[in-house]
Amino acid sequence: MSAPTTIRAASPGQISRPRIKGVAKGFYADLLGWEYEDSPVGEDSYYTMARVDGRNVAAIAPQPQAQRDGGAPARWNSYVTVRSADATLKRATQLGGSAHTSAFDVMQAGRMAVLRDPHGAHFMVWEPRENIGAALVNSPGALCWNELTSPSFEASSSFYGDLFGWSFAPFEGSPEPYLTISNAGKANGGIRPQSPPGIPPHWLVYFAVIGIEPVLGKVAELGGSTLAGPIDLPMARIAVVKDAQGAAFGLYDGTLEP
Repeated sequence: MSAPTTIRAASPGQISRPRIKGVAKGFYADLLGWEYEDSPVGEDSYYTMARVDGRNVAAIAPQPQAQRDGGAPARWNSYVTVRSADATLKRATQLGGSAHTSAFDVMQAGRMAVLRDPHGAHFMVWEPRENIGAALVNSPGALCWNELTSPSFEASSSFYGDLFGWSFAPFEGSPEPYLTISNAGKANGGIRPQSPPGIPPHWLVYFAVIGIEPVLGKVAELGGSTLAGPIDLPMARIAVVKDAQGAAFGLYDGTLEP
């Protein structure tokens, strides 16, 4: 996968040691084999890069206090790499989306903005400077897919196609209607209908694993839970789970694109 959707990286800090402090860091270290690099972002607060084989795969950051106060669960965010965060924000609003934040600099690493598509699904755009984001994808422990839950395939494909130049095609053999998203000719995500009905539109990240049943057992052992699956597809077995703090993500055990 040549993924336009990346998890933002930050500046270097200190590598964490095997016994990891923090619920999220401990959960993903044990489940996906992540190692960490912490960067201070305030008093007793850190932005943490997650790595597999020394390469950035994701990041963990403190949840904003306003979200905590409002009872919002922890969640994963999908970032889309763009040439200009400001220009993309402007274009998104012209296409019917909205800006949750204005564009802002993240130290020297890059510039970003938080957006909502016309149905309310949040996503981030990332204008890289010193850091592109995920340096490893389509490998065990790393990001391998991004999936949008949408009430309208036509409206979502029109919005994201116009905004990012993505193309879309029906996925043959899917047990439900499904669109595959391609960027520069390579598949990197999909769009699925809202199921169960009423679930809010959202983006879901998938991480690649080897052997889905033992991984699901490990999720439960670490305090998480299974929301769906395992589900058999022609090329993989997948599942959707929650981590120990309630953040949902997908697991993918199958064929990976180079």
